[in-house]
Amino acid sequence: MNDEQLLRYSRHILLNELGVEGQETLLASHALVIGAGGLGSPVALYLGSAGVGHLTIVDHDHVDATNLQRQVAHTLARVGEPKAHSARDAIAEINPDVRVTPVLHRADDALLDTLVAGADVVLDCTDNFATRHAINRACVKHRKPLVSGAAIRMDGQISVYDTRQADSPCYACVFPPSDAHEETRCATMGVFAPLVGIIGTMQAAEALKLLCGIGTSLAGRLLMLDGRGMEFTPVRITRNPACPVCARRH
Repeated sequence: MNDEQLLRYSRHILLNELGVEGQETLLASHALVIGAGGLGSPVALYLGSAGVGHLTIVDHDHVDATNLQRQVAHTLARVGEPKAHSARDAIAEINPDVRVTPVLHRADDALLDTLVAGADVVLDCTDNFATRHAINRACVKHRKPLVSGAAIRMDGQISVYDTRQADSPCYACVFPPSDAHEETRCATMGVFAPLVGIIGTMQAAEALKLLCGIGTSLAGRLLMLDGRGMEFTPVRITRNPACPVCARRH
């Protein structure tokens, strides 16, 4: 690190868990962020400000005025721009040293197979089960840790699916693809603005911990948040030995 970086990241360097070595690890890391909306905004901003050296941000959508209530990476001046470009510009205003690769395509199996393979950690900030399962399949295939968050109305949840660990479930172990899940969109159901910030910030924290190998991740635990009473409830989750996605990987 140069003198400017030592100053910028000095509060990280002061942490016993990180230090210079941990910060250098972050600077050499590559995080894949899928979705640049309510969850993806705080994820991208915090990973960028923390000094993750390369961020790939995938989002095919454009900034809309209705997004500004909660998607804090975007501004009124950038309404109409691709969200991935808007997030890139927001990160550049905080930390211009971070390399951001915006990808303006829908996250399908083929794209994910390529992008996940080159990432050190993957963050699912999407809002539909089909994409979530596609991300999970790619992460299981390439043995990449997945930090998954969700938020709707006043409720949120977050977990880490890290199939590098033999006893860790994948997303499909907990939410089987064969189950019929009703898609709930904030456009019709609403979402409490700070809720996505809470969950997204926690996703960023879990990703940084995974990259540096510090602390204990949420692998094997689903942390649920009731925003009405601001109560967190941890639920133990286990690997399904008959899981159609990860069983053969083990």
